Amino acid sequence: MSPTPFRETGPASLKTALVVDADPQVESVLGAALDPRRWMIRHTSDNAQATALVQASIYELVITSEKTSGKEDVALLRRLRGIHPHTKLIVLTDDSTPADVLASMREHAFSYFRRTLSHHSLAYIIQLAAEGPCWDDGIDLLSATPAWIHLTARCDLGTAKRLVQFINEIAELPKTEKEEVATAFREILLNAIELVEPCDGGQSVEIAYLRARHVVICRVKDSGPGFSQKAVLQILTANPPDDPIPHDACCEAQGLRRGGALIARNFVNDLVPNQKGNEAALLRYLAAHPE
Repeated sequence: MSPTPFRETGPASLKTALVVDADPQVESVLGAALDPRRWMIRHTSDNAQATALVQASIYELVITSEKTSGKEDVALLRRLRGIHPHTKLIVLTDDSTPADVLASMREHAFSYFRRTLSHHSLAYIIQLAAEGPCWDDGIDLLSATPAWIHLTARCDLGTAKRLVQFINEIAELPKTEKEEVATAFREILLNAIELVEPCDGGQSVEIAYLRARHVVICRVKDSGPGFSQKAVLQILTANPPDDPIPHDACCEAQGLRRGGALIARNFVNDLVPNQKGNEAALLRYLAAHPE
């Protein structure tokens, strides 16, 4: 998903982004993602100075430095919440644990990136923060440890993108398995969001992520009407080699995204829907790795 081009807008007051000790690559991403007609960028050297600046003025967006730890950036986020509750903060860090990511979610960070971060994904998240409405988190942690996360998320594509990024940073998996689990989770999550009607921002999906020693389970439940298990099996089997048309026709008949269930199934060992068809579990078995 690519950032959208800047759109012409009428006169509006400039918003301000505060960036902590950014490296040249992050600086370049930020400059490309923020419309200079609507945003000013101010720089500061460390989190202490950032706190002082936020106390003195309003900043709509704060981006932390990769040189500080996730724990330090969450502490900054807590201070900012006490000063300006609606400021959006994106954590960049070289030093992070899954517990730090969960702590940032509890404090309603807008997003979280650790090394090696994708500059394309960062650009999209920055633009999402810049163009989104007045702050409304959309992600509600119900219960969370690094091995078992239970939450609800608002039904919109921006929230889905943010949630996938958080889960990707929490998951301590080898690179290939992490990417494949994230892809399968994203496809099923987007299916769930698009099945909820009307998708007016008031609806939500329920998500659970479980990491055991040899398996990862992702469960997604929506409040929509669901669809039959027979339909799911038709979608998963209607994909002859070199001929995607039967699969596309099945998806269209069931009101599902083309490729969603099929793509997910290709990256996990099992995709199991419930009887109603409004809930699915993804299971990915993990290869044994040396301790």
